[in-house]
This record gives sequence, C-alpha cells and structure tokens, in this order.
Amino acid sequence: MYLTLLNGTGYVFSVDDYMELRSKHRLMGALVGTANTKGWSPNQSTLPVELTKFETQLILDEGLALLVNKSKALGASPMPKELEEYRSELDKRLEGQADALKSEKLRETERYMDKILLGKRNKLLKQGLATKAGALVGEDVLKEVADNFEFDLQNALVEVPCKHLVKHTAQIVPEPLVDTSCVRYRIFRDLWLRGKFVTSGEAFGADFLVYPGDPLIYHASHIVIAQSTSPIKPLDLIAKVRLSVIVNKSCVFAREKIGEGITYQTVAWCNPSK
Repeated sequence: MYLTLLNGTGYVFSVDDYMELRSKHRLMGALVGTANTKGWSPNQSTLPVELTKFETQLILDEGLALLVNKSKALGASPMPKELEEYRSELDKRLEGQADALKSEKLRETERYMDKILLGKRNKLLKQGLATKAGALVGEDVLKEVADNFEFDLQNALVEVPCKHLVKHTAQIVPEPLVDTSCVRYRIFRDLWLRGKFVTSGEAFGADFLVYPGDPLIYHASHIVIAQSTSPIKPLDLIAKVRLSVIVNKSCVFAREKIGEGITYQTVAWCNPSK
C-alpha cells in the first residue's frame, strides 16, 4: 500500500486501501474530495482521504504502507507512449459513457412507450399515413432512437480517477513527519494499540476523541487531553471537565510517567446538590 505525500501528510487515493485502513486498522482520516456531479458539500465528500500527520506516522511506524512523493514524477512531461496510452484509455472511458447514456435513453423510451406510440401514430394520421400509423410498433421506435443517438463530447463527464492510470516512478519518503517522541503522538499511538478508534479532538477543545466503534456508527465516548506538565492547573481542569459534561462525554487526562508509560485518569463532574 502507498500513501501520497501532499501538504506535509499522507493521502489515500484508492478505495480498497482506504477501506483496509478504516475497517482493519481503525484509521479514519477525512474525505476531502469533491463529488463533481453535485458540487462541493461537506456532507458529500469523496476520495482522496487526508490522513492526519499522527495517522500517517503511525502507518509508517507499523509498516502498514509506504509514503511516496510523486511531485517529481507527475511534474515531468509525458513520453509519447504514455500519451498514446492515456488517449486510448480516455477513448475507452468516453465510449463507456456513450454506451451508458444510450442504454439509459432506450430504457427511458421503453418506460414511456405507450405515450410515444400514441403521439407518433397521431402525427402520422394527421399526415394521412393511416397504414403506416397502424403498423408502427415499439421496436420501430427503439430502432429509431438507437439509430439517431449521438454522444456530444460537451456532455461527457470529466473523470477524476482515484488512482493514477499508469505506473510511474515515485520517491519513497524515509524521514518521519512528526517527532515520534512527543507526548501527544505517544498517547495517540498508545490509544490505537489498545484497540481504540481515535480522531482529532480539536472541535471539542481536546487533543483526541475516542470512539467505542467506527465513527460512522458511534458517537465519541471520551475526550482525551494530553497532559505534558504535572500537575494540571485548577482552572484548566474545571474548564475541560465542564466541557466534557456539555458534550456528554467522559473526560480523560493522559500523561507519560517515567517507568510506567502512558497513564490515564478519568475525571467526572459531580453536582453536590444532587
């Protein structure tokens, strides 16, 4: 599996690779592509998937994929053979679109065949062609539609393939994207190794969100705050715990202790009046 280096992090362009990362390795990323038939919408995004730097680094550390830089290869002028292959593939895709559009037009004609036959027969009768009107059947209409069908290239959809169409050379990126010794990355990796689904918690004022299952199905159950210094300031403690109550999640403080590794402490807000 290969990740493409863009904007300082890894991107996934393959549906199969993304599904493997998500279902098998619990790494979600974020869909950032545009559904070109409907325009851009935050609720209808498509491939590619943008991974966070922590997710990309984790994938590299676990040997799940290689990170490659394609900027040099894709910036080079194509060779004549590559252009010929591209044009051949483009012609095949356009032909496929034409066949699909023609089939859809024939199905639509069949769906309204009774009305179409009635209209054509009435038109022939007005022209004094009663015999021809009586002999007109559905097969004649379908043949006429098929024979007169033309595919206008102006109506062709512009395909943005998820993967590059042909093989090309790429430079493997060996250096790490983040400092693997930093506390936040070590906490993220530890949570992942414990089998958790982990995403960024910036929207909730935390470092990470932890889910009991795939975020498509479950809401986050915990917010996790990476504690780099000890002890935590009282006002920060109150603010984070109150926030967790508002968003209906458990508040967890995580820090690294020498000789003990990553430790976690869950703090709950207690209302003394109840």
